[in-house]
Amino acid sequence: MTKDAITAAITEQGCADVGAVKTCTKAGTGCGSCLPLLKQLLAESGVAMSKALCEHFTQSRQELFDIIRVQGIRSFSELVASHGTGRGCDICKPAVASILASIGGGQHILDGEQATLQDTNDHMLANLQRNGTYSVVPRVPGGEITPEKLIVLGEVARDFNLYTKITGGQRIDLFGARVELLPAIWRRLVDAGFESGHAYGKALRTVKSCVGTTWCRYGVQDSVGMAIGLELRYRGLRAPHKVKAAVSGCARECAEARNKDVGVIATENGWNLYVAGNGGFKPRHADLFAADLDSGSLIRHIDRFLMFYIRTADRLQRTSNWLESLDGGLDHLRDVIVEDSLGLCAELDEAMERHVGNYSDEWAGVLEDPDRLRRFTSFVNAPDTPDPSIEFVTERGQPVPGPSLIAGPSLEVRT
Repeated sequence: MTKDAITAAITEQGCADVGAVKTCTKAGTGCGSCLPLLKQLLAESGVAMSKALCEHFTQSRQELFDIIRVQGIRSFSELVASHGTGRGCDICKPAVASILASIGGGQHILDGEQATLQDTNDHMLANLQRNGTYSVVPRVPGGEITPEKLIVLGEVARDFNLYTKITGGQRIDLFGARVELLPAIWRRLVDAGFESGHAYGKALRTVKSCVGTTWCRYGVQDSVGMAIGLELRYRGLRAPHKVKAAVSGCARECAEARNKDVGVIATENGWNLYVAGNGGFKPRHADLFAADLDSGSLIRHIDRFLMFYIRTADRLQRTSNWLESLDGGLDHLRDVIVEDSLGLCAELDEAMERHVGNYSDEWAGVLEDPDRLRRFTSFVNAPDTPDPSIEFVTERGQPVPGPSLIAGPSLEVRT
């Protein structure tokens, strides 16, 4: 889809919002990476963009975040009754669920009404794959893993016939898990000391690291120790979009920290902090936020950066787009986080400490609760029966999806 075609749909066919452009042109209906560009083209074409989150809320995500935080709202029903209309939709429900989770309160995301707000992936605490199976992604903080845990991953993959792949985030993904097998797989992993890697959520994914001073003759700081500390601090932190981080032990930058939302590079005097980088649809190098920080100052700055992003970003907005849309840009961000120009730092610090103190592993919580476990079935009336439409073939010695039906009995996926 070309820019001219999208602009024509806006100016000639009267498309006045992102939804109309998607319907008319099919742009933004694939991976979704171009949705910010659609908003930009609408604005460039003279269309006044509404700040409304969706048809059920006239407020923006940032405004809803403040309403929920200030008024102590703890459910979607309470929010829509007091500040919205209708029953909600697939836009506002996951967005509000994320806000409620990031503010905290101790409720598991699969309990009560909160469970009904989740999208497909959060609903099963796993990423849905093209053939109807799910991925299992345990956390491997900083990419450091013991031989014993590696053996467990291999045994689980073998016993449940799962496809295995080492990812760019320095962890091992297991693919092809049928929904009814997820609890059994995670029981094995949790018993071995693993926890959820939150690959399914708009949350911190990984903190990548090089080996730093532990092994490398060029390293100037302990990048592995810092990466593990950061990942364990921010694990489970729900955000407007996924968050990736990395720590490099020297200027050679083997962990590729400058294409992450949060990048840390060691110096002889401490740590350089970079923010708002990403790869993806529109790659962006992170900006240097502060130089030669000690470990305490580094963590404090990252705490505030993440919490300010969570509080003020738009729905599904990565840190890179958020920073570029922020009035005053990087200088304003420094004023807020370092100089406390808005008087928010104490609140941001408190919010992060609340997150750290309230963290609990979501999959461990599922395994402890029979009610939560009941959702992991293909058929409600036959909970132990696998979906017969799921097929596998073998490629390079591993199971991969076979011919799959994705939209009823006639639409076959072909490669």
